[in-house]
Amino acid sequence: MQNRRKFISTLAIGGVTVPLLSDIKSLIPVSDKMSYPIRLFSKPLDSYDFDFICECTVRSGIEGLDLTVRHGGIVEPEAVETSLPNLVEKAANYHLVADMIVTGIISASEPFTEKILKSAAGSGVKYYRLGWFEYDSKSDIWGTLRKYRTNLLGIAELNRKYNIHGGYQNHSGLMVGGPVWDLHELLRDIPPDFLGSQYDVRHAMVEGANTWTIGMRLIASHIRTLAIKDFTWKISGGKAEAVTVPLGEGMIDWDLFFNMVKELNIVAPLTLHVEYPLLEKGEENLSLIQQQEIIVGKLKKDADFIKAYLRKYQLA
Repeated sequence: MQNRRKFISTLAIGGVTVPLLSDIKSLIPVSDKMSYPIRLFSKPLDSYDFDFICECTVRSGIEGLDLTVRHGGIVEPEAVETSLPNLVEKAANYHLVADMIVTGIISASEPFTEKILKSAAGSGVKYYRLGWFEYDSKSDIWGTLRKYRTNLLGIAELNRKYNIHGGYQNHSGLMVGGPVWDLHELLRDIPPDFLGSQYDVRHAMVEGANTWTIGMRLIASHIRTLAIKDFTWKISGGKAEAVTVPLGEGMIDWDLFFNMVKELNIVAPLTLHVEYPLLEKGEENLSLIQQQEIIVGKLKKDADFIKAYLRKYQLA
């Protein structure tokens, strides 16, 4: 993990003025009342010191964080009762709202599920993302979905208990949720206030280039969070591979997407997923202040892109 003390020392030696916390706080507004607040999925920055992450987020004009609370994440499930409240409080010192998390939860009976949900709700977290289900090759498709539906019903009850929303992300590939239609089968009778979809337009379009809008309409009533990222196709060895790129540099029809968000009256926070390289080869050897300048530039470009579309469709 990158060390903030070393970061500040590097700045001081180089004659760089470290921004005061009060100055950083003034860069963005408190966003509790915004209908479409932007959160930064912390995964690409999890190896850095948390203050560094907060500074990058604030300087990018992003209003809050979507923290990884899972094995290998910024918060390990075993330490969630102490670590998560601490990070939420630290984020608040930067006027950042940490009201979203990403988990590996796929069952109410797993050892850390209730501990995570109780700690998250107690820390002000309103939304979390579940883990993913896999299709059982030894079972039929509908049998697999019925089995997982039982899991989701148990999770929904825990969510109701702690007044928190769980969202299942559609993800391209052979996992449950890839086709999106299977999510409708899983979620259709479950109250959407407690369990629903984290809709990912990138993965939806990878699986249904010309039909993704149908799936979005089908599960619209259950969409409570929106994952935002872009992609293009790369041909390698005669095979097509979806590669994530900065927003606006790929194939997503953002006008169609945001128009549908408005038409379908989907009101939800947006979690920005930066899954392209924030640092190019060799840049990881630069000083932390140099790395931060590069990272902030890329994050701000994506954040400004989102805000422009929110304004365009009068969603801001």
